Order: sequence, then C-alpha cells, then structure tokens
Amino acid sequence: MSNRSSLNEFLLLAFADTRELQLLHFLLFLGIYLAALLANGLIITAVACDHRLHTPMYFFLSNLSLLDLGTISVTVPKSMTNSLWDTRAISYSGCAAQIFFFVFFISTEYSLLTVMAYDRYIAICKPLHYGTLMGSRACVKMAAAAWASGFLNAGLHTGSTFSLPLCQGNALGQFFCEIPQILKLSCSDSYLGEVGALVVSACLGFGCFVFIVLSYVHIFTAVLRIPSEQGRHKAFSTCLPHLTVVSLFVSTGLFAYLKPPSVSSPALDLVVAVLYSVVPPAVNPLIYSMRNKELRDALKRLIQLVLVQQQ
Repeated sequence: MSNRSSLNEFLLLAFADTRELQLLHFLLFLGIYLAALLANGLIITAVACDHRLHTPMYFFLSNLSLLDLGTISVTVPKSMTNSLWDTRAISYSGCAAQIFFFVFFISTEYSLLTVMAYDRYIAICKPLHYGTLMGSRACVKMAAAAWASGFLNAGLHTGSTFSLPLCQGNALGQFFCEIPQILKLSCSDSYLGEVGALVVSACLGFGCFVFIVLSYVHIFTAVLRIPSEQGRHKAFSTCLPHLTVVSLFVSTGLFAYLKPPSVSSPALDLVVAVLYSVVPPAVNPLIYSMRNKELRDALKRLIQLVLVQQQ
C-alpha cells in the first residue's frame, strides 16, 4: 500500500455539526448496537446451549448471527466514537481494515444465505435424503466455504482499491470507509484491478442469486403439492424468515450501489448506507425469532435460566 507514506488518515462524513445532534446520533447508534449485540448474542448462545437446536438450519443461523455481529461492529462503534469526541478522522490502516472486514462479513453473509437456501431446498424437496446430504461434516464444509469465499473476496477488493494512487484529498462522503468513496479520491483513470475484482464478485453474486431463486421455485412448487393446509403452512413458515432476510439484504444492497446518479445526494447516500449496513444486523434476529416457535422457546428457556441463576 504505497499511499501510506503520503496519506495518514481519512475524514469520514459526520452525521451532524451541532453538539446536541452529535450526542443524539451517538445515543441512537448505541441503542441499535446494543440491541444487535443482545439479539444476535442470544441466538448464538441459545443454539449452542440447547440440544434441540443442534440441526443444520440453526447451525447456519448461528453463523448468520455471528456475521451480523461482525458487520455492525465494523462500522457503528467508530462512528459512535467520532460523534462522541467530535472528530471525523480514521487512520489509513483503520480505513483499510474497515473496508476489508466489511466486505468480508457482507460477502460471507451472502454466501451463507445461499447455503441456507440449499438447506431449505433439501429439507422440503428431498426430505428423505436430508440426513445424508446435510450431515454435520457437510454443514461445516459449506459454512467454511462461505467464510473462505468472503475472505478471498475481501482481500481481492481491499488490495485492488488501496493499490491505486490517491490524490483527491482525504474526505470521504460516507460515515464509514467504503470502496466507491475511496475510488473517488484516486488520481488514476485506470481501475482495471478494481473492475476485475468487481466483475468476479458480480458473477459470483449473480450466480448465488440465481441459485436462491431456483431453489425457491422448487420449494414453492413442492409446498403447493402438499395436500394438507397445516403442512403447507409449516413448510412456508420455515422458509419465510430466510426469504425475508434475503430480500432485505439484496434490496438494500442493490439500491445502495445501483441507484441512478440522478437520485443520489449526500443525505440519501447516508440514509441508504445505514439501511444496508446497520439495520439488517439488528433486524435479522427479530425476523427469525418472530416466525420460529422452536427458537422462541429456546430463548425463553435461556432467559429463564439466566434469571434463576441471578436469584
């Protein structure tokens, strides 16, 4: 990273200029962050401690909660700290680390959501083969592949982005370090490295999207063939949380990066960034727990156990 010698820090976009609004932003993000930590932490703990939840679906769900914790921890604490201390600075290495881990967690989450779609497809369309195809070793391998793909994707994007010479100042138009904002500071017209990384990511992302869509086409076809209404409802209820999370993840991400320049503005970009980087990690646990009786019961038992131990 040759830019390090000439550029020591970046300036992030502040949410507010007045001290009162800065403190309000700090308290709002603190509430969201603590809620995300509590909700995702409860899910991870419940899955780990309750043997009834030692199934592939909940194994992947605990991985998803871990990724959500990582995603929100990469961006929100730094933004909160800057608002609290009335500063905008982030170091060069801190910015590079923020981009790497954000891309890592987001990419891994998308891959994991694809694996979870496959899990639902096998559970509903090929239930007799579920135990064979979704054994513990297979689940660990699929989860490891998702994490590895995210790591490689993050390394590819971070390396190609920070290999560019930066000479357009150091002010970023976002509350966290983001690849498009770094590219705006480049004094080079050649983005071949980042374009190549983007093409690879786009192809993989489109492939995952097609796989998820085809999986749900087969799932809905199989569910509609179930004769009993109760059976159809049960099958749909196991898929609806995952489908909702995928829809939220894909729609906010696509709008953030593919919205027309004509509707783009600093305020809108800031709101959209919050929607796709802060809201999903806090909302995903609620989506899964509201529609899942087994998970709700496990969370109740966990909370009751904690309360009893405190007494």
